[in-house]
Amino acid sequence: MSSSEVRREHVGRSVGRVDGAAKVTGRALYVDDLPARPGELHGAAVRSPVARGLLRSIELDPAFDWSDVTVVRAEDVPDNVVALLVDDQPVLARTRVNHAYEPVVLLACADRGKLERAVAAVRLELEPEPAVLELEAALAAETVISGPDNVQSRYLITKGAADVEAEDRVAASRAAIERALAGCEVVVSGRYSCHHQEHLYLEPNGMVAWWDADGLHATGSIQCPYYVQKGLCRGLRLPAERVHVTQAVTGGGFGGKEEYPTMLALHAALLAQKSGRPVRMVYGRREDIEATTKRHPAVCEVTTGCDRDGTLRVLSLRALYDAGAYVTLTPVVLSRGVLHAGGVYAWRDARIEGLSLATNTPPSGAFRGFGAPQTLWAIERHVDRVARELGRDPAELKRQNLLRVGDSTPTGQVLRGSVGLAECVTAALEASGYRDKRAAPPRVVGRKARGIGCSVVLHGAGFTGSGERRLQGKVAVDLRPGGRLCIRTASTDIGQGTETVFAQIVADAAGVGLADVDFATPCTTHVPDSGPTVASRTVMVVGSIVERAAQKVAARVRAEQAAAGGSFAAAGDRLLAREGAVSALEQYEPPGWVAWDDARYKGDAYPAFAFACDVAEVEVDLDTFEVRVVGFWCAADVGRAVNPVMCKGQLEGGALQAIGWALTEEVVWRDGRILNPRLTNYIVPTALDAPPFETFLVEAPFEHGPGGGAKGIGELPMDGGAPAVAAAIEHATGLVLDGLPLTPERLLAASLARGEVKP
Repeated sequence: MSSSEVRREHVGRSVGRVDGAAKVTGRALYVDDLPARPGELHGAAVRSPVARGLLRSIELDPAFDWSDVTVVRAEDVPDNVVALLVDDQPVLARTRVNHAYEPVVLLACADRGKLERAVAAVRLELEPEPAVLELEAALAAETVISGPDNVQSRYLITKGAADVEAEDRVAASRAAIERALAGCEVVVSGRYSCHHQEHLYLEPNGMVAWWDADGLHATGSIQCPYYVQKGLCRGLRLPAERVHVTQAVTGGGFGGKEEYPTMLALHAALLAQKSGRPVRMVYGRREDIEATTKRHPAVCEVTTGCDRDGTLRVLSLRALYDAGAYVTLTPVVLSRGVLHAGGVYAWRDARIEGLSLATNTPPSGAFRGFGAPQTLWAIERHVDRVARELGRDPAELKRQNLLRVGDSTPTGQVLRGSVGLAECVTAALEASGYRDKRAAPPRVVGRKARGIGCSVVLHGAGFTGSGERRLQGKVAVDLRPGGRLCIRTASTDIGQGTETVFAQIVADAAGVGLADVDFATPCTTHVPDSGPTVASRTVMVVGSIVERAAQKVAARVRAEQAAAGGSFAAAGDRLLAREGAVSALEQYEPPGWVAWDDARYKGDAYPAFAFACDVAEVEVDLDTFEVRVVGFWCAADVGRAVNPVMCKGQLEGGALQAIGWALTEEVVWRDGRILNPRLTNYIVPTALDAPPFETFLVEAPFEHGPGGGAKGIGELPMDGGAPAVAAAIEHATGLVLDGLPLTPERLLAASLARGEVKP
């Protein structure tokens, strides 16, 4: 039975969250709620106070009582590396530090107060060295911290005139795109920048580790159990069957609990191994902000050519991403950034180059949007600039150049279907009254001006290119007594509703009630490796094989039912009694037409894209330059909404996160250290700051998506909020800002530069 033939009783309905009651009543146990294990210790890290330097010695204060404190140093680590894409990041610094807050020593003690005093009693003798703290300085390579020129990774995408064969493809494609630009009627250039962003999930990172006869156990607040297992196996030189990683109930992630928990799990495991006792490490908010990864800062240099009538022809874009001190997941973040850099527009010729550069800031990492918000910020602001040059309304210029079925992206991917882009633009513009509001002069009431702006964005669902084929993600669905079905998957629920959506998909696929579906706790000992809970892949990719596995189990029960009668539950129990276990294990395989060339970065980057049009209306105080978003409209092509309320919740929550990135969230640095690592001065929008949202679900089904065509949307709402807000501020005030965040101080500086106000 195909996905489109399934009778839909649960998919498409806004059923209540299956984990909701446990969370609101307090029965759900987050990692710091887990009961203490016998003899449990608390763990902590001693971190570098400088951004770069040689580690000369580590001294434990002889006046301090160390008798009940476990101490772990780099020499205690069997293989001192955090296993990710590149073996460059140590578990503990040994001879040098490359960023402030880099862990150097681990301590554990039963007494929390004494543990804090022990941290203060460790003295690090460091010889500071010149640090590289900005992208421009990294590019200049006056101080080299990584490779010959601080470049960690590089990508080049070419299309049309720029797609040349040459020994030096980088230089030849650059010359070719310059010739193409020279032939355009209108050429516009711009530079666009964006900044670090802190994840600020409600629950900080936490991990509990212990050892027993079965090996190492680690339970924590994580997105990707198998990532953590891989890192523990490598760092501790253990076989996988001796490492058991379990996800506790997790209070948010946004990518911040993708790769970083591997580091924390290694720290807790090392302390537990040396002490012979369980160790719990739970970060406070300050440590979580200081030590963990952030969104990559970026600078994008863009030049485009178009016809006088507004037809976009040629794109030249170079993106520079600040990787921080170690690689972590930067190559794949940069990859997604360059793959989305063309935006939603049908370019004839394109050259997109991406470089990631090492700096002496804490490593950047995965964050919702995964590199795409940076380049989509740039291309959307740039098309606004082109509209200004042409004297056109930005929304109409964007509508004129939208990708449609049959068009190709900069990688040469031809869009085959499931493109609800035009419908999204129409829905958002009409609902917001955009045309009438833009046609009238900006409305000024007293000393407050209103303006409206829009952005149009896309986001690919699933791993890039051949990634899903290499990953070979798997799930299992088991038959249990009473005709119940249990989903076993490593795809975690981190608050986004995976358990509920998967239960809806399985209930419909098997023809059972929602209450008859269970979700196994993600643990590497019991669930297959479904791949990480990232990249907008959970519903579209993993959900499709969950659906298939449920169909196969149900088909066996139905066959038994047809042969011997009785209810589904009775037939299932007979089958179990006869066979002992009934299960279906399914592995994901992309659609057969997906083809990707990793060497040339060409082909089908993603099986499907989700699309959205965001419209923001703002009110700007002309005295204080404070900005308030007074209305936000989003129309998103989600393929098929499995649970409409939760789908809208993802879109609106992501939009609010994007508004925070645009207006208030700013990591303030001095000498590589963070000056505002607390909620009193790292300002995120709360529910009280949220504008009225109007969200519209456009359904252009993807034929290979579960539930009748669902696509991934987790990343999408992060992509369009910032450029929509910037466009609205420009409409309200005439101030053009191409660098984030759009704080009152930056708006004031722009106004001063224009001579409108006096200092």
